[in-house]
Amino acid sequence: MTTITSSIAHRAAGAILGSAVGDAIGAPYEFGPARPHLTLAGTAADMTGNHTWAPGEWTDDTSMAVPILRAAADGLDLATAEAQDRIVRDWRAWARVAKDVGIQTSQVFRGMRGDDAPAASVSSRRVHEANGRSGGNGSVMRTAPVGLAYMGEVDGVARVAEAADTIAGLTHFEQDARDGAGLWSVLVHLAVRDGRVRLDDALAALPAPRRDRWGALLAAADGADPDLFQHNGWVVHAVQAAYAAIRAGGIVLDDPATHTPTAFRRTIEEAIRIHNDTDTVAAIAGALAGALVGASAIPVGWQRLLHGHPGLRAADLTRLAVLAVRGGTPDSRGWLAGEKVDYSAWNGRDALAVHPHDSGVLMGGVDHLADLPAGIDAVVSLCQLGAREVPARIGRADVVEVWLVDRAEPDANAHLAFVLEQAADAVAALRAEGRRVYLHCVAAQSRTPTVAALYAVRHLGVEPERALADVASALPAARPNSAFRAYLAEVGR
Repeated sequence: MTTITSSIAHRAAGAILGSAVGDAIGAPYEFGPARPHLTLAGTAADMTGNHTWAPGEWTDDTSMAVPILRAAADGLDLATAEAQDRIVRDWRAWARVAKDVGIQTSQVFRGMRGDDAPAASVSSRRVHEANGRSGGNGSVMRTAPVGLAYMGEVDGVARVAEAADTIAGLTHFEQDARDGAGLWSVLVHLAVRDGRVRLDDALAALPAPRRDRWGALLAAADGADPDLFQHNGWVVHAVQAAYAAIRAGGIVLDDPATHTPTAFRRTIEEAIRIHNDTDTVAAIAGALAGALVGASAIPVGWQRLLHGHPGLRAADLTRLAVLAVRGGTPDSRGWLAGEKVDYSAWNGRDALAVHPHDSGVLMGGVDHLADLPAGIDAVVSLCQLGAREVPARIGRADVVEVWLVDRAEPDANAHLAFVLEQAADAVAALRAEGRRVYLHCVAAQSRTPTVAALYAVRHLGVEPERALADVASALPAARPNSAFRAYLAEVGR
């Protein structure tokens, strides 16, 4: 049995967020020409949107993944009729209001004589037989949530492959479409479980003849230009393009030293430089890359604008992903399923002070979320929150939740410098938009003073030692942990 550690939860959230941001960033470029010189800044400016999609809005790729994710987050076995019937009903409800539905998927939905998984499977086969093929990439674009299932089970890999095959077949009957979904789901599963993947271990989930074929296909993509696979609406080329983008981004599946924020950003960049189905290739690549690097490696500026059907945002995807990998079992404090997290055992939750170098930033503890001063119109949270803790008057795009753990062990925060800088930069971005910001953690003792000091250093020109001393004077209980202090000391050198 696999224990669901915080590291596994971190990577599970990374898989779902990674897929969704790839989808949203790639959407405006879909079916356009190749963009070999495109670069991403890792900020909200990368979320450009277009006439169809708002900046940060995901497409059908993520909208079709959400029902699978929700079923897993509710603790359903994805291989069962109960889960698959619900997924199909949710898909069809979405399709009635969707801005865009894939051609093949639309054909399957129109041909259904019922509203359950068997009706979808029958229609899927009919569409395949009528067209002579059904190997579109839609089976893989939505498959990341399947990789989060069965995490605590001895035969988890085999069960993931089986569930992915069946769910793919609900709309894509062709063997390639089902194999691509099974292989990619297993890759995500292993990445989340272990933080690294041996490709042979994933390929072993396929029957031997097809295993050899897919191994050769991925070998051909390793080191290739992602745009070489021009028919990326076809599942085989989509998978090859996504794998090529991951490798071009600098990620080696079996080498955690390469699983960095920079490599994740470059992976998405490589995926959307190509022509044709950019958002789907980026969603597929982002799922596996995100599973390897974890949620905290995904730029906060991207997460801040991320949203889509059915009215979800990045924080919602994060909670659903962690619930899914836990088999639907919520935590005891309310982060995953409650409206409020129980921090009653913590002292100092009522801390409150004005930032010594910017009166437009308040620093404090979690209790003040319930009665924020009227002038505060943005929140940067450095601790876990329930679904309804931030007042409804604060726009959801003006709430930034940062994955930052207040522990000093080296493995507590996989990308500590990046996360601290992202948090400080989020405060600066909100201030540049004219927002007054509440920066908080539970008791403003470690995370809040560290980020507040770093904001002063990076954006207000204050020397590090003075910045932390001034923040500590305003927050007398401030005592950043040793890892945070060591980082601030490095900044000052």
